[in-house]
Amino acid sequence: MATVNRRDFLASSTAAAGLAWSGGLQAQSGKVMTGVIGTGGRGTADLRSVLEHGTVAALCDTNAERLAAAATVAARDTPATVADYRRVLDRKDIEAVVIATPPFLHAEMAIAALQAGKHVYCEKPVAITPETVQAVVKAVKASNRVFVVGQQLRSYRRLGDAVKKIRAGEIGDVLMVKAQRHMDRDLSHSGSSAEWFFDVEKSGGYLIEMSVHNLDLCNWAVGATPVKAAGFGGILFYKDDPPGRSIMDGYTLSYDYANGVKLYFTQMVFHPPGLPGGGQFVHVYGQKGAVDLMGDTSVYALDGGAPPRELAPKVEESPHEHMRAFFDTIRTGAPNPADVMIGATGALTAIMGHQAIVHGKVVTWKDVAGPLAS
Repeated sequence: MATVNRRDFLASSTAAAGLAWSGGLQAQSGKVMTGVIGTGGRGTADLRSVLEHGTVAALCDTNAERLAAAATVAARDTPATVADYRRVLDRKDIEAVVIATPPFLHAEMAIAALQAGKHVYCEKPVAITPETVQAVVKAVKASNRVFVVGQQLRSYRRLGDAVKKIRAGEIGDVLMVKAQRHMDRDLSHSGSSAEWFFDVEKSGGYLIEMSVHNLDLCNWAVGATPVKAAGFGGILFYKDDPPGRSIMDGYTLSYDYANGVKLYFTQMVFHPPGLPGGGQFVHVYGQKGAVDLMGDTSVYALDGGAPPRELAPKVEESPHEHMRAFFDTIRTGAPNPADVMIGATGALTAIMGHQAIVHGKVVTWKDVAGPLAS
């Protein structure tokens, strides 16, 4: 596999990802027959987006109740229902698939779908180990198919406008980013996701499964991937709860970038309701001021001499925009908002932090990106 340098790794061009439009007859006519694999909470949300912009030909889930509920949601298209995802890939009329299964299955299913000639919308994280991330990148580059990762923040127009202005120097050179994802409770211990989420080998834990969104936004604002990470964390509050738990519930991380930018990130799931300082934010600090990137995108002057000003105007954001972009890329070759390189970057940044905590040492980009790092 050809090596990709860090700058290329962040590039979002369809050429770099090998994502040329296949030009299928159904795609040209605007009707993209799609299979949805995984119909839990995230999968059902994706299903609703497919119904807005595509045609649902098949649904797949190993849970009969979830599958029946999804079939009701998609009743307009009368999709077939199957328990084995390979039956979806066998269908010649299906051009695209949406993969919304537990993270440990993403790489296997995405690679199989690409090899079957399907366009793929794969939920984040693209994979949960360095080796499987690299395998997905290799499969995409060999496929000549559209591959979009479900990192929906990349399709938020307001965030895109704000990042462009940050990168253009609106706050001066970026010096530091401070970000967090604090919640007031653990993920449900009795919901369907509990079947896999609390096993780190299946989900990757909060950091890899969820915070890939937050970390990718930080990388996007900085315009680079970190070169090293260090951190501390563990099961601090929910000890053996649920029984057999192997994912952490709190941690702190520090990332260092080649351009000198520092990122400080924390996450926990026991922030008391009402206590100030909870929730999510990404604060980007520059030489001229700072931006509340996940909030109202206001710029705060460093000297405090001017009131906060809006960096990017509010716009109506469709909950289906990211899926629309997927289908537009298939139909017309429109720009891919979150190609495999963006998905791999986000996943590897999270994996890098996880490994730093687990091994109690500084982990470098080269340690996790392997041949993709050079």
